[in-house]
Amino acid sequence: MRQAWRVADVRAAERTLLERLPDGTLMQRAAAGLARRCALLLEDAGGVYGARVLLLVGSGDNGGDTLFAGAALARRGAQVRALLMRPDRVHLAGLRALRAAGGFTVRDLPDHADLVLDGIVGIGASGGLRREAAVVVERLSHLRGRDGRRAVVVAVDVPSGVAVDTGDVPGDAVTADVTVTFGCLKPAHVVGPAAVRCGQVELVDIGLGPVLRADPAISVPDAADVAEWWPHAGPASDKYTRGVVGIATGSATYPGAALLGVSGALAGPTGMIRYAGSAHEEVVRAHPSVVTVPRVADAGRVQAWVCGSGLGTDGEARTTLRSVLATSLPVVLDADALTLLVDGKHADDLRRNGPLVITPHDGEFKRLAGEAPGTDRVGAALKLASWMNAVVLLKGDRTIVATPGGEVWANPTGTSALATAGSGDVLAGLLGSLLAGGLAPERAAVAAAYAHGLAGRRAAADGPVAAPDIAAALRYTVRDLTGR
Repeated sequence: MRQAWRVADVRAAERTLLERLPDGTLMQRAAAGLARRCALLLEDAGGVYGARVLLLVGSGDNGGDTLFAGAALARRGAQVRALLMRPDRVHLAGLRALRAAGGFTVRDLPDHADLVLDGIVGIGASGGLRREAAVVVERLSHLRGRDGRRAVVVAVDVPSGVAVDTGDVPGDAVTADVTVTFGCLKPAHVVGPAAVRCGQVELVDIGLGPVLRADPAISVPDAADVAEWWPHAGPASDKYTRGVVGIATGSATYPGAALLGVSGALAGPTGMIRYAGSAHEEVVRAHPSVVTVPRVADAGRVQAWVCGSGLGTDGEARTTLRSVLATSLPVVLDADALTLLVDGKHADDLRRNGPLVITPHDGEFKRLAGEAPGTDRVGAALKLASWMNAVVLLKGDRTIVATPGGEVWANPTGTSALATAGSGDVLAGLLGSLLAGGLAPERAAVAAAYAHGLAGRRAAADGPVAAPDIAAALRYTVRDLTGR
């Protein structure tokens, strides 16, 4: 599992480390790792010797890292040119090192470059790029290398212009092919539109890990984490011990929501699915293994409930929601169930002891919270999680899972293929199955989002994606992910 830390925590760790090391050690470590990664990229495009490298150099340590890395590449025979964005505030030692290695400064962009190092601003900056820098960045796409292809852009620590702690992009910013970051990941690498601007993120170890005292701001699961968490049947398991999930979704008007939710649950670890709702005839016709009844009260024993998608907002829907919330079981609320919460009529129903997971998209989040997630999606999800005492799965390209206790995960498998009607119904069904299988709510939410994203990618490989395609791909995705 990867983790990301906020700027203040990174700075505190750096100060601690600087007190223990000779002056300049951290910068040399960072520059060496940066130069090494750039050299590997250049080897793929004809070699370091003779390669044309452009440095975009801002002030401060970020500019220093860039200049020292440029000096290392120049010593290997690269033609290194530095465009100083703030000549009056350039890192002097770095500039001397570059010139001593045979690099030189230029007043404007050259006509050609194989690789561009973005060292305009680092993690201490705020706001988008200044206009002068933005004009330069806009012209980078016209630079061509020896092979005729566009110059590779490598961001130093973070792409210049992004909001490091929130992942927002408040104005003009660099779009990198590769971001080389130092010491630890930062939120901009893993959430929000900034994460897309980072391209491939590579972490250089500069010794920061042992002195990072604060808890990480965000955790990012990998396939091994999800596989380890996923519930598995044992030799003595039966359909009940594997867990029974209740699905209270869909209606006579929207039976598809019920079918998709059940499809998602069928890809999960539970041994039995009970459906309760007015689409029960359609569900049993499509899925004979599912036990169906018209009402939640008739469903019998379950270990978790999924409620909301396609339910409607009439009196019958409210009764269904109240019946589900009246239990002490883990509950997933999605779509129409979230809409029913907005008017406050279910405030007493939400005062329950059982775990609650809500799965809003941005529009539903706005109705629940009274405002859109805004530029700080992590902060917004944490605030709603605390207010509702629920795990919040905030859907998006980088889906965020936040807990009332302040923990946050960012899902790395998102894809635009999931932006299709009914995709969330499949996700909710899978999430409910994981809860019924005994997984903790936050892990169930993270694992469901991770597998759902992979299924969307798998489905997209065969062409345009609809929700049934995601459900069909999910079974094979889970098999590959868990090895079962």
